Amino acid sequence: MSGSGIGQFIPLILIFVIFYFFLIRPQQKKVKEHKLMVENLKRGDKVVTSGGIVGTIERVIDNDKVDVSISENVNVEVIKSTGIQSLVSNTETKK
Repeated sequence: MSGSGIGQFIPLILIFVIFYFFLIRPQQKKVKEHKLMVENLKRGDKVVTSGGIVGTIERVIDNDKVDVSISENVNVEVIKSTGIQSLVSNTETKK
């Protein structure tokens, strides 16, 4: 009787393991890589904002905002953690 009770939970455990390795773990890795990229932003980096605007970082403000130049004499202040989507040209090799 007790063996059949545990046997009913085996499919649920397998589903959780599959979800962890195919959904949860890759998402955590992507968030970690994005956080590292945002922390290493510096002046002169070309970035894409979450709105799809391509610009160049002019200065870093208070470690949580950056001033992005999107055109001549047009600068936009963007929050680093949510406003910057990616680097345009990443010179660093990916492992």
